[in-house]
Amino acid sequence: MSSPESEISSTERLVFTLPDNLRDWPWQRRINPFYEEAKIASTGWIRGFKAFSPRAQKAFERCDFDRLASLAYPDASYDELRVLCDLMQLFFVFDEHSDVASADDTYIMADAIMDGLRNPWTEGPKAHLLGEITRQFWSRVVQVASPGVQKRFIDQFERYVYSVVDQARDRDEARIRDIDEYFDVRRLTIGAYPSFVLLQMGMRVSDESVFEHPTVLCLDTLATDMIILGNDLSSYNVEQARGDTHNVLVVVRNKFDWPLNRALQWLAERHDALTKEFLEVRDTAPPEVAKYVEGLGNWVRASDSWGFESQRYFGATGSDVLRERKVVLLPKERLHSA
Repeated sequence: MSSPESEISSTERLVFTLPDNLRDWPWQRRINPFYEEAKIASTGWIRGFKAFSPRAQKAFERCDFDRLASLAYPDASYDELRVLCDLMQLFFVFDEHSDVASADDTYIMADAIMDGLRNPWTEGPKAHLLGEITRQFWSRVVQVASPGVQKRFIDQFERYVYSVVDQARDRDEARIRDIDEYFDVRRLTIGAYPSFVLLQMGMRVSDESVFEHPTVLCLDTLATDMIILGNDLSSYNVEQARGDTHNVLVVVRNKFDWPLNRALQWLAERHDALTKEFLEVRDTAPPEVAKYVEGLGNWVRASDSWGFESQRYFGATGSDVLRERKVVLLPKERLHSA
């Protein structure tokens, strides 16, 4: 394994190198052919809620969450991809609003979201705008997803939204979790589990309990952990600049009192171990879920690709960062004064 070499000089400490965690990953980048069509529909839909100021809305759209859905579900039909794009919009509207909210206010958002999921046909005022966004999203999902998929999604989404409340509470208290504690909550806040459930749309299995098979659950967790490491790697620069502690590199550096370069090496080594285990375990999965397992592997690639293709983490320089793996460290005051 090639560990990341330090590119931070002792005097400037301005540049660091991203490890290439997916250099041997067998899943290659693919994108859904309905991407542009679904993007127009989903972006227009979320824009209509006026969830942000005009300037913030433009910044939100530069993140291109429809691209994430289209990379993660390259074989979905147009109708399926439309609701998958809507899901990504919902995730990140919640993310943006909760990132600057107290735990109490985030709890109100979480309750409103769950009300929208459980009562998609009940129109009327919600405790938060996110409730109506969720209601409209879910009213489309129920038209393309089986009852089993719907139930599993709601169960996983409930765990997700209330984990974001826990994240907000950590932020309120300036708490940095231990590594194991961090993964316990991050596996939920990243939203992978409900996203994986929607890989099951259109799948025909004789017994849906196969998705609870121990091997399948293990693969879910391994894929989630790889997505966490990849996302935290991509997002570290902007998050450290704004003082966000919900990032594995912050957690590891805090625990071991390590410089950034050593924490990057730890991340690369852990990702390599997860890669090896996933590729070994997938061969023991029930044959009925082969398509689902392929979807998990592709999700890992999709998340990584989107991190560079979106402008969320690297602005307009994502293609350069992908090629060179070099990132200029942002000083904290830059984002605070922006």
